[in-house]
Amino acid sequence: MRLGKTGVVSESTIDSFHNDGVVFLKDVFGPWVEGVREAIEQNKAKPSWRERTYRPEDGGEALFFQDYCVWPKFPGYRSLVETSPMAEIAARLMRSSTARIFHDHILVKEPGNSVVTPWHHDQPYYLVEGQQSVSFWVPLDPVPRERSIEYVAMSHRWGKDFRPKRFDGSNLYPDDPHEGVPDIDANRDAFDIRGWAVEPGDAVAFNFRTLHGAPANTSAVRRRVVSIRWVGDDARFIHRPGMTSPDFPDLQYEDGAAFEGDDFPLLYSD
Repeated sequence: MRLGKTGVVSESTIDSFHNDGVVFLKDVFGPWVEGVREAIEQNKAKPSWRERTYRPEDGGEALFFQDYCVWPKFPGYRSLVETSPMAEIAARLMRSSTARIFHDHILVKEPGNSVVTPWHHDQPYYLVEGQQSVSFWVPLDPVPRERSIEYVAMSHRWGKDFRPKRFDGSNLYPDDPHEGVPDIDANRDAFDIRGWAVEPGDAVAFNFRTLHGAPANTSAVRRRVVSIRWVGDDARFIHRPGMTSPDFPDLQYEDGAAFEGDDFPLLYSD
């Protein structure tokens, strides 16, 4: 646990995060990029049981590798989580006195990968609930605006949980009663869509309820990303009507109980 404040994010950035549900942070994690790149190769060689790799439906060979909850297992990931200012930035953005890591998500779209990350928001996938949440989407390769992740600004304030789907289009929970995500691509002018050209070490920080999606990687270069998710003071466990993503099959918890435990260490306290 680290104590104190470094002033690494301005009040205006925090205000924008709460109003828009997403902010761009320039070159905040540059010193950790090489270590994370090494960790990705180590991770791909030794994936966890949660690993999920999507293969294009068009029969292409370019894969979309994903893995979850592996940050303690590889030094490069662990250094980003534990020694970078990420935990403190998370607490400040959430306006929380604490920052507790929920999990990490590794996303590698190989050159020519045709898999589109569909529009979704993360909150309904998770076994944690709360208003204080933030994900950091940290690229390890340059990504131009046209191939970068996009967000619907202020969608975190719509007061809705949309039906969660796996990236292959199947429902995460059977018989989920919630409405589906609106067809954003067919009505782009109706939404305030944000996106940025990004460089290694930049980050996009967003609320768990902010809608987002990403295009295929049609380029000749890799698109390596780590996403680290954090929760604040108000986090509580919530039961879902099926296996969450990521899944914690051996975890015992009570609905509405304070979100804590060895799987989710507290890494910042003010």
